[in-house]
Amino acid sequence: MIRKILLAASLAAANICMAQKEIVFAVKELPAYHPQGSNIYLAGSFNGWNPADDHYKFIKDKEGHYSLKVLLSAGKYEYKITRGDWDKVETDKSGANLTNRSLEVQDNVTVPLSVTEWADRFPAVKAKSTASKNVQVLDTAFLIPQLKRTRRITVYLPASYATDPKKKYPVLYMQDGQNLFDEATAFSGEWGVDEHLDTQTFKECIVVGIDHGNTKRLTEYNPYNNERFGEGEGKAYVEFLAKTLKPFIDKNFRTLKSREKTFVAGSSMGGLISLYAVMAYPKVFGAAGVFSPAFHVAGEQLLKDIEAEPFKQDIRLFFYAGRMESDNLVTEVTKVADKLRTHDNIRISTLVSDYGKHTEADWRKAFPEFYYWLMR
Repeated sequence: MIRKILLAASLAAANICMAQKEIVFAVKELPAYHPQGSNIYLAGSFNGWNPADDHYKFIKDKEGHYSLKVLLSAGKYEYKITRGDWDKVETDKSGANLTNRSLEVQDNVTVPLSVTEWADRFPAVKAKSTASKNVQVLDTAFLIPQLKRTRRITVYLPASYATDPKKKYPVLYMQDGQNLFDEATAFSGEWGVDEHLDTQTFKECIVVGIDHGNTKRLTEYNPYNNERFGEGEGKAYVEFLAKTLKPFIDKNFRTLKSREKTFVAGSSMGGLISLYAVMAYPKVFGAAGVFSPAFHVAGEQLLKDIEAEPFKQDIRLFFYAGRMESDNLVTEVTKVADKLRTHDNIRISTLVSDYGKHTEADWRKAFPEFYYWLMR
């Protein structure tokens, strides 16, 4: 019996090794003015887009060449090269943002890389704001007492808010507030939430954007501890949404306060924490938009929590995934959605885009369908 167990374990380990492909990223060219001694990293769909992940830091040899060897499962990935922060990401020769690099892993391979320029080599140019007149900054340093730090909060108010003083509105709380309304604050394009809401004639809604915490994003948006990213702060973050931010918004704006009219949404890590918010506070949030969720960061604990959760309230969930993001994303979303469907009180709508990538531009395309689903 022991020999059979050992044999099974050996075969399982062999299958895991066979599934992993050795990818060597080799930097062949750097900018002429590359800062000496600076570290170089990969940030992509394989590591939660962490711009300073030590597991994806290039090694510099004696000749000054940078290379990185990683094991990846077969599939599609997107990534960029950074020097440890998004303000030090690779750019084109004029300093403009680059589209994500893509890689389809099928076998062991060496990937040659050339970096044209770094973003911090160019003077900071204040981009022209694209936010509509209905967007206002509520506070540049709103206190998150649960985490003892502050955050910028932005609010979109429908046009009728100023002309109809008796009308009350549903509220949608969205993560990564920098990327929702304004090209001037967005990292790689905005969702265009304000443009869509300004032009649609279906139903009106207040949208509250909560800026992400930059280097804290991977922990704030993760309710679980992660060996690579650190101790999860997501439980404290969703407590902030439910017990601090929502009461403040309800007190200072004309809102429909019920759970049926209170929603939460986000993408990637923001999608993960938005799903967790309705799980942790189902009496506060009645629906969630879960775009391209980073479920792989949560691991099996998310599935265990879904199985254990009684879900006494009705909850509506909208999942979005793009097939061009990675081979695993649609599978991961389907796995979580199927587990959620075992509960009678959960209603799920899923949108899969055959050509969708992990970008704000793709989430912008999907937002109108999500909003119609949310408000109908």
